Amino acid sequence: MNEKPLFPDLNSPPMPQRDETGPAQTNADGSVTVLGYKSIDGGHESTEPLKSSGEQPGNWQLATGNSNVRALILTGFGINCEEEFAAAYKLAGAEPTIVHLNQVLHGHVSIHDYDILNFPGGFSFGDDLGSGVVLANKLRYRKNAEGRTLLDDIKEFIANGKFVMGICNGFQVLVKLGLLPNLSGNVTPEVTLTHNASGRYEDRWVRLKVNPKSNSPFLKGIDSMEVPVRHGEGRLIIKGEETLAEIEARALNCLAYTDFDGSPTDVYPHNPNGADLNCAGLTDTTGQVFGLMPHPEAFLSLYNHPDWARRKRVNPNLSEEGDGLRLFRNIVEHVQSQRQTTATPQEARQFSS
Repeated sequence: MNEKPLFPDLNSPPMPQRDETGPAQTNADGSVTVLGYKSIDGGHESTEPLKSSGEQPGNWQLATGNSNVRALILTGFGINCEEEFAAAYKLAGAEPTIVHLNQVLHGHVSIHDYDILNFPGGFSFGDDLGSGVVLANKLRYRKNAEGRTLLDDIKEFIANGKFVMGICNGFQVLVKLGLLPNLSGNVTPEVTLTHNASGRYEDRWVRLKVNPKSNSPFLKGIDSMEVPVRHGEGRLIIKGEETLAEIEARALNCLAYTDFDGSPTDVYPHNPNGADLNCAGLTDTTGQVFGLMPHPEAFLSLYNHPDWARRKRVNPNLSEEGDGLRLFRNIVEHVQSQRQTTATPQEARQFSS
């Protein structure tokens, strides 16, 4: 009864956490390779290498016919929605890989080997200086051995035609970083996300309306969706009439909170945070960067919804897929169609030669 409890040694380097898939293998140098493992960080930067799915994807996979859409999902430092993100991509037919942010910062994983870069929800760095602020600053200012920041790589990633998505805390990071809405193209903050007008943390289901003028492939063919929100700082503030007008004119306010009849509203609780333009999500001017406060990855199955039983009784033929899954299917199918378009001229040249 008098024995002291055993506490973890915070001075020890982080150890890998086994996923339920794949065997572990100890390499000659003592490092561990596990299919899809992620490292658990005690608050300091790790130099422990990480490998997923056997080897990191590269050009050789395209040459050998492996054309899976690859989604990189970042975790660590308080991010906690990475597993739901991975499940969404897997159900949508993509190949998700979860890695600790440090693995990217230290060069063990390159974002350029993937098609979609994802920032999940959670409480990065405890939201101590404001939601997403510390992580955004880390991406903007922390330089690697070559003098490049991760923001430099993300800008190159987008310039190469690839896609970035942030949900909840991930959306906050993209806004604080200046990747959304990025009207100027200079990646400087132009809007912000702050405390909900209700003065409280909001955990409820909301209805969203897609802006029909949005050019984002994430939202193609979707008119509306129902998804949950879980946030304390989701109120979008747009400073300046010119900025607000330009966001509207370019349809970058891609999602709006709506009331029971589908009309955009600023009335609480249908609009849970009091956002300007009733805005629940933004895209950049290219449509390649997309962020939203609600959690589509939390509604992948009908059975995620608290009212599923009644709805199923009323409509026995109701789809068993959740509204949020459509968004992930959209971007996976879009990347696949891009590859087919690129591959067709190459095949034609091969046959002509």
